Amino acid sequence: MQLIIGNKNYSSWSLRPWLFMRVKGLHFDEQKIPLYADNSKQQLLAQSPAGLVPILVDDELRIWDSLAILEYLNERFPRAQAWPLDEKQRAVARSLCSEMHSGFFALRNQMPMNCRRTPAAIEIDAPLQADIERIQHIWQQCLEMNQGEFLFGDFGIIDAFFAPVVMRFAAYDVAPASAQIASYCQTIYNLPAMQDWIAEGIAEPEVISASER
Repeated sequence: MQLIIGNKNYSSWSLRPWLFMRVKGLHFDEQKIPLYADNSKQQLLAQSPAGLVPILVDDELRIWDSLAILEYLNERFPRAQAWPLDEKQRAVARSLCSEMHSGFFALRNQMPMNCRRTPAAIEIDAPLQADIERIQHIWQQCLEMNQGEFLFGDFGIIDAFFAPVVMRFAAYDVAPASAQIASYCQTIYNLPAMQDWIAEGIAEPEVISASER
């Protein structure tokens, strides 16, 4: 398999399948296409009709969109236990991933992921505060319900989906709402695969001005 990603410093969508595959020990080759360069779009369109990262290549099959990629990996590698085993918990986890996938626009716009950012707070308006509170409420409920290091016990797709938010909260100095949330964020941040991603993102030469806030 090959995973085509964008800049590690900025691409939250790319981080999700990359982190999941690394944590679960799924072997793949990595290809990076720097975003917003003069020929970025042409390179991306040559890889998928959507022209967006990430893209998973498995033999002749190409899958784009982070959630579609992770659902494919769930079916391709059932032993990876990408979702909770319990049917009802699995449904809740999928709902929360879909909420993350399609929402939290204030967070995305005002707190872009940036591994190099020196942690510092920004002014938080009402929409951003609502996003932060909703995410922390999700984490608190899941951690209380499942009593584990991760949101549903073992590391899964839902943790990969919220990993970029952990990065954002660290970069913008968002205070954890509880000791459980602080511990969860530290656990995600300290994953060896996450540390590799951060180090490689910091080392990248490219600068995307729109994400330097």
